[in-house]
Amino acid sequence: MGTSVAEQIADRIDTMPAGERRAAQTLIANYPLIGLKTVADFSQQAGVSSPTILRFVARLGFQNYPEFQNALQDELAAQLQSPLNRTEHPAATIPGKSTPLVSAVIDNIHETFRHLSGKQITQLAGLLADRKSKAFLIGGRFTDPIARYLAAHLTIIRPNVFHLTGQESNWRDRLIDMGQRDVLLIFDIRRYQESLIRFAEKAHERGVRIVLFTDQWLSPIARFARHVIAGRTAVPSAWDSSAALFVVAETLIGELTLQLETDSARRIREMERLR
Repeated sequence: MGTSVAEQIADRIDTMPAGERRAAQTLIANYPLIGLKTVADFSQQAGVSSPTILRFVARLGFQNYPEFQNALQDELAAQLQSPLNRTEHPAATIPGKSTPLVSAVIDNIHETFRHLSGKQITQLAGLLADRKSKAFLIGGRFTDPIARYLAAHLTIIRPNVFHLTGQESNWRDRLIDMGQRDVLLIFDIRRYQESLIRFAEKAHERGVRIVLFTDQWLSPIARFARHVIAGRTAVPSAWDSSAALFVVAETLIGELTLQLETDSARRIREMERLR
């Protein structure tokens, strides 16, 4: 798969003029639906002129607005695919060679980090380095193991880390403990989980800083998130792969451990003593 519109935005947003940056932020917050509307509707919602929208589209490498919309429509179709849709054309395996799935997973990791800068990882680790804040983690049906894995490491590095489990009503009960200083890390890939979207919206209303780990098509939670990390997940299989997001989680663990080197080392020594 080629580079998604969201990935192109992430690559270019730092170089965009203010008006185009507002257009980019509006699109990400309503991805991809606002881009499927007319130029006039898009410009009105973004609070910029129609020529600014067209310049924004051109900066992303599209010849015109219809070409931009065609790309978004293709992404929307891919976003809505079910595992059943993805079993029609199984990839062939060449004896003695890596399977297409393994090759795709490796490509996914490379592509994810091609669009994820070291600066972003440093910023995310900095967000979690405030030990006075609380960190809450949650994932969807297939991504919650990543949230649990990340939480297990963060618990060793810093205090006040909570992995949210159980029914949606249990998550909502934890909202009372969440405030503007706290961080909520959510993992959500296609097909996006409605319960997570509802929960993210409630947390956003309380001013919680949300970090979203999603796929290249962007979970609707993006409109509530302070930071969005889009990992590549598509592979030649009926199922998406979360391998790239696991590597992102491990990279974040490593960076945070460095930022809290003295405190985390002292905390680890104390833990070992208690054992």
